[in-house]
Amino acid sequence: MNVETIVIIACAYFVAAFVKGATGLGFSTSALPILALGLGLKSAMPLVIIPSLVSNAIVMRQAGHFGETIRRFWPMFLATIPGLLLGLAVLDLIDSLIAGAVLGVVLIGYGAFTLFRPGRPMPDALGRKLAPVSGFLTGLVNGMTGSQVMPVLPFLLALRLDPKRFIQAINISFSLSSVIMAVGLAKLGLMTVESIWISLLGLIPVYAGTRIGGIVRQRMDAATFRRVVLVMLIVFGVVLVSKTALA
Repeated sequence: MNVETIVIIACAYFVAAFVKGATGLGFSTSALPILALGLGLKSAMPLVIIPSLVSNAIVMRQAGHFGETIRRFWPMFLATIPGLLLGLAVLDLIDSLIAGAVLGVVLIGYGAFTLFRPGRPMPDALGRKLAPVSGFLTGLVNGMTGSQVMPVLPFLLALRLDPKRFIQAINISFSLSSVIMAVGLAKLGLMTVESIWISLLGLIPVYAGTRIGGIVRQRMDAATFRRVVLVMLIVFGVVLVSKTALA
């Protein structure tokens, strides 16, 4: 591994951890575009698993309401598993550039929806019916692209949960997806001993980024910062799609 690759990985971890510390969201979503542009999506996906799980655990411990969230959203969490398995099967069949383009579309959709999301809340009865659908589609997109945010993030936003319950629900979804992804990527031969060691060493910039992001969250207007992050993700998405179109 050359110096350029090490710098790309360290920067991706730091930026993603900074976003995670500042917003409570988006480690994998922020890290993957940078890693995918530098290394290719299939090489990038295993590198976000361990740092993502560690950052999720920290946030989940702070949020509380773990048991309550499991009881409310277990159909959604359970439905994520078959979606992930199907998505991983598709990943094994498609070209890395195409998978990167799919990730780009997901990022553009995620960023645009969150910037301009509808204001009306979703009724609880409809939310219960759509929860398994959201879980399955999130697993499918996650398996194909490594991105864990669509459509679970807009689904949970539409339910208008209070911030701590929202953070807990989405990070349980992230963590479950990361565990299943680790097993699936290992079976596909993408999760190697080298990627595990890189991820463990990457916990240093992850810790630094999370700490600094937390400081920024306390001092900066959260809405403004979030808009900047979302615009950045849309730009990353456009670059990934353009890369495929020009190949």
